[in-house]
This record gives sequence, C-alpha cells and structure tokens, in this order.
Amino acid sequence: MQQTLASEITLTGVGLHSGVTTQVRILPAGVDSGRYFVRVDLPNTPIIPAQVPAVTQTVLSTQLGKDEKSVRTVEHLLAALAGMGVDNARIEIDGPEVPLLDGSAKVWVESITQVGLIPQTSTKKSQALFINEPIWVRQDDAFVCAFPAPSTRFTYGLDFELPAIGNQWHSWSPSFEPGKSDANFITEIAPARTFGLLHQIEYLQKSGLIKGGSLENALVCGPDGWLNPPLRFANEPVRHKILDLVGDLSLIGPFPHAHFLAYKASHNLHVQLAQKIWELR
Repeated sequence: MQQTLASEITLTGVGLHSGVTTQVRILPAGVDSGRYFVRVDLPNTPIIPAQVPAVTQTVLSTQLGKDEKSVRTVEHLLAALAGMGVDNARIEIDGPEVPLLDGSAKVWVESITQVGLIPQTSTKKSQALFINEPIWVRQDDAFVCAFPAPSTRFTYGLDFELPAIGNQWHSWSPSFEPGKSDANFITEIAPARTFGLLHQIEYLQKSGLIKGGSLENALVCGPDGWLNPPLRFANEPVRHKILDLVGDLSLIGPFPHAHFLAYKASHNLHVQLAQKIWELR
C-alpha cells in the first residue's frame, strides 16, 4: 500500500551550493499525489513535482524546476523519503535549495522515524513495473544500468586514485513493510555523507559552487587521507553514491523491480537512466 507521514516535519539548514539558509516543512499528502515541492517564498506558491520530467540540471546535484521556478540538491531528501517508504509528501521550502544538513540523509530519516508512517487506501502504482530487458547509459568507462530482477537492488562501484578512497563497492536492497521504515536503509545507507576532493575545492568555489560546503557537512579527501575523519563506514563514499542513486531514481516513482548497477556514475547518468525507465511507464 501507499504510505505518507503521520505528522509534519520541519528542518532548517544551509544549501550546499547556494549557501542560502532555507526551512523545509514536509507534510502528509493524499493518495496518488506523489512527492512534490512547493516554493512557499514565491508568489502563487508554485508546485514542482519530484518527477523525471521536472529535472532541469544535474551539475554536482539534481535540480527540479517548472515554469522557471526551481529547487536544487533534492537528492538526499528524496532518497530519505523513498528509502523510508514515503510515497506521498508535500515538501514546502522557502528558498532555492534543500538544506545539506550533515551531508547525508541521517537527519531526514531520524525525523521521519520520529513522526512515523501511515498506510493509505491505494496500492503503489508502479508496484508491477518490471524491467524486462537490460537498460543502460554510459560515458567513457562510467555507466549505470538496470537489469531484470525479481526484486529491487542497488549496487554501486567507485574507483579513485586517492588511496583513502580507492576501489569500493556496495549493495543494498530495500525491504518495506506497511507502516514501517526500512531499518537497513536507516543504518547502512542514510548516514553516508557527501564527499569532495581537496584539489577540486578551489575550482568549484571559483565556479560559484559549494558556497555552503564545510568540514561539518562534507567529507574532504586529499593525497594524505581524509581531512575530517573518522568515517562512519570504511566505504562511506560509495554508500553515499547509493544514496544519491536512490534519490535520483525516486523521480520515477515507486522503484521498479530491477537490479540497478552503477560504476563511477554521476547525477547526469542517473537521471538519463531514470528518463529511459520513465518512458516505459
């Protein structure tokens, strides 16, 4: 069955790229309404659906927009909602970017756990959506694909020259029960924080990005190791990439039955795959 929040959630924080402080209120929403953003700071409070056709940008984050109104860096919050089994949610935000918080989805899922979920009176619309043939997108040696499978699974691989990261792989399967959240997602995926490379920071800042980034909300890795240890997991970077993938593919709606496999991919490749699957609906 579809699920929504049992009560509202309110959190405030700084956006990673804009550096702007925004407040987010997540409220219960009706059956079949899906997950959607509302820019309450703008005239007529425009609604931006958290769906594949609304993607307007994928540079170091995923941005959604409609009629020139947008909201950026939606992936961690959407991953938290999808990973916890929240099908319908109204997300009110008073600025252009979702707060980064601690760089993971941990605070979001803790808030969802605190208010709880309630089952609704309709089944998930994409419950029977199966991937019958492999679907993939690639760029050089990076790729993301979906393989036919009896259930949903996410597997990700990374390969960096920096010794502290190196080659990492991780896999996660969601398991939802009515009225309950996914305990494995809460402990194994949601706490994984975003990460950056020390040699790229100056360039990104000069490009007008990561204005709100700090050692408090992102892991930073250099030639000699991590600048702000300890890590929450030995392979925290690749777990965070699964978090990003879950958030980006949540734009399809309920996850199809498929094994999603990614290697060295990006938000751009994630969304390209989501677009191909969206066309199968």
